[in-house]
Amino acid sequence: MTDNIIDPERIHPDFKKILSDKPPPLQFLYREIRQLVLQACPTCNELLYHTHALSSVYSLSDKLKHAFCHIPVYSNHINLGFNSGADLDDPDGILSGSGKKIRHISIRESADLSQPAIARLLADAVQLAERQLEGPRTIGARVISKISA
Repeated sequence: MTDNIIDPERIHPDFKKILSDKPPPLQFLYREIRQLVLQACPTCNELLYHTHALSSVYSLSDKLKHAFCHIPVYSNHINLGFNSGADLDDPDGILSGSGKKIRHISIRESADLSQPAIARLLADAVQLAERQLEGPRTIGARVISKISA
């Protein structure tokens, strides 16, 4: 595993180009959420996608199946999603969703991020992903764009 970390101030050009088409408040909010995620796991990998939403996914490997969270940026809102959210303890009841695995929190403004429950959920999600990881972490702190240029 590498000791490097992803620079929270630098966004991959493929992602940044599409993000720049979003309203400025969403751009700013995305950057804040991303910084919070990278503080929770500085050596994670960031996988970038543009499908139904512009999304950054945070994984302990280069595989989506080892992801602990994701940030989908929609036209008018942003979520902080937890890939194994159904398995996380949520005593504050802030997670939404009813699928088998994924849960999310709708982030409307910067103040939402100051909830201690969010930092706790991120830490728990990283720990859960580490327990579920098949084999040792072999790469870290890489940005991997899956966005078609």
